[in-house]
Amino acid sequence: MRRHAQSGFTLIEALIAVLVLSIGLLGVAAMQLRALQSAHMGYQRAVVSLAAIDAQERAWAELAADPNKACPTTSTVESGWLGNWFGSVLSDAGSDIDATGCDYTVTMRWQEDRYSSGETGVGFVYQFRLPDLNP
Repeated sequence: MRRHAQSGFTLIEALIAVLVLSIGLLGVAAMQLRALQSAHMGYQRAVVSLAAIDAQERAWAELAADPNKACPTTSTVESGWLGNWFGSVLSDAGSDIDATGCDYTVTMRWQEDRYSSGETGVGFVYQFRLPDLNP
């Protein structure tokens, strides 16, 4: 009787292959989680940008309502703007609108706990200027 040399995988080789495959799948899962976190951060930045542009549009609307008056005050712009954006859409955010003459600066801050590395919470600053119609 002739004995044939063993061919195929042994149990140890199969276990090592499963281990290498599972480490690779864990790496793919970690990359997917990081991609979801980055996409959420991009979404929040887009919403904050829209809120800042909305503040500018409200200032333009106030100026257009009565072109004979000076540039609107920050309290006039903030009155409806804060209620529309903060508390419902941007629940964990804060804002400031500062004005010097017709130059406005909208500063937005929000908390992002899911993206722990690299994000310091400095905020988003949006600046715009309205024309001064009063000579």
